[in-house]
Amino acid sequence: MSRRSATIRIVAAASAVAMLGGLAACGGNQAATKDGKPVVTILVVKNTNQVAMSEMTWAKDLEKDCGCAITWKEVSDTQWNQQKNAALAAGEISDLNIRAFNPDDAARNAAAFEVLGDDLDKLPNVKQFFEEQPTARKFVEVDGKVTVLPSSRTKGFLASGQHFLINKTWLDKLGLKAPTTWDELRTVMEAFKTQDPNGNGEADEIAFNPRELVTSKIGDWWSPFLMMNATGIATHFNSGPSQQGIYVKDGKVGNWMQTDEFRQVIEFYHEMVEKGWAPSDWVTVQDDKYNSRNQSDGKTAKVGMVFGWDESAFGSYGSELANQYVSIPIPSADGVSASETVWDGSRDANRFEDYHMAMSSNPANKDAALKVIDLLYSEKYSIQQLYGSISDGYVEQTGDHSYKVTEKFHKAQDDQKVPALEDRLAGWISDDVTVEGDRGMDHVAKADAPYEQQYANYDHEKDIMPIYVRVPESDQNTIANNNTALFDYAIPVVSKWLAQGGAEDDSQWNAFQDNLKKYSIEDNTAIWQKAYDKYVK
Repeated sequence: MSRRSATIRIVAAASAVAMLGGLAACGGNQAATKDGKPVVTILVVKNTNQVAMSEMTWAKDLEKDCGCAITWKEVSDTQWNQQKNAALAAGEISDLNIRAFNPDDAARNAAAFEVLGDDLDKLPNVKQFFEEQPTARKFVEVDGKVTVLPSSRTKGFLASGQHFLINKTWLDKLGLKAPTTWDELRTVMEAFKTQDPNGNGEADEIAFNPRELVTSKIGDWWSPFLMMNATGIATHFNSGPSQQGIYVKDGKVGNWMQTDEFRQVIEFYHEMVEKGWAPSDWVTVQDDKYNSRNQSDGKTAKVGMVFGWDESAFGSYGSELANQYVSIPIPSADGVSASETVWDGSRDANRFEDYHMAMSSNPANKDAALKVIDLLYSEKYSIQQLYGSISDGYVEQTGDHSYKVTEKFHKAQDDQKVPALEDRLAGWISDDVTVEGDRGMDHVAKADAPYEQQYANYDHEKDIMPIYVRVPESDQNTIANNNTALFDYAIPVVSKWLAQGGAEDDSQWNAFQDNLKKYSIEDNTAIWQKAYDKYVK
């Protein structure tokens, strides 16, 4: 190494330490004991609506149960996004870190982190978690090592974040049934547009309100290309390479931008624009206008259908507007049978997250730190991390492995003073546990229920990319670089076709396909096939 390089590295490390400003304490430099108890420093990345850890009774009880002194370091998402790389560069890693580092961070900085998979004998609750939920373990395993632990909410969150929502009040008023095919969907959209279902005497109804097309990828949350599922190609837009167009069919990886099904969906959306069923500007409309259309004045519905999480796309739970909407299975595309029609396979990605507990390779007190981890992954503390302290009345234990979330917790949520980590927990909830009263869980579970048959229409390993399939860092960089050029080209073309037509023209379509290959789309597919074969076959 040259002197200049060494000087740059020293200055960079010093700058990184300065940026942290005492936020993250290196385990090896922290006092080993406090009042005769081992010290454990825990960094937690929190939401801005959550109260201080010092106000969470369960956190105080955790300290008592571990027989240690816990120093909590709290940081917001925005702060941590600015500081994480500096912490890694400086080697300043807290003893324990909640929702701060993901498995790729640990793989790139292996010397900085404890391989927790080697400590399972001291982590019986984590070991039980992995035995019950092997997908969760595979989700965080990189080259045979588990360094960062995942989280798992209740079984009620095994649900996609993507649903097809329709105004049931309008259907009932017009004497229509929920559509099951695109032809039936066309009939419903025409009726919604022309028969004044909101009853205000104005032609102001939007039959279907697709969300805008993002420019950096081909799919996203509540993407219009959820319609691909109607053709038999399963998406998983909560996360993963589906947002790049990657799909799997019988173990073979492809990109659905290269399929006739993609062309069929584009042409269907253009038909919606031509017939006035969808807004002419939907492809580029900004979120504020999109949401304004959905939520109207809070009373008179203006929109017949959207893709969304649940009825809260139209207003708060229980509101006059939100109560008009229900989720339904996606109608089958032209020429596709009901048994071939599928739905977005994001359920695992909604229940599990892969970046919830990481431990420094040099903690002040390793045994105490491991004890804290195991306590956090116990039922007692996992429940309270989700919903607040039992002793404070935020959640009640109603029996063995059964709990009820109280109105006190709901009020704290509504007041933006949440006494829990909620989905940021470093813990897991077993399938043996029953929870009543979780509003988010109840609503998303209800929204997801209509898709059970469409989930059953495909194999969730052979016909979708499982959440635990990873590509190595070098391949990640290749994919990212390829995608930058690929989507700079493809998105404007697709946007024009959606709004103005043209995909039906063979010469335009064939030119598009030729150009996709020039922009290395098949190289990306080969990388994902290699990764799929490694992790699945």
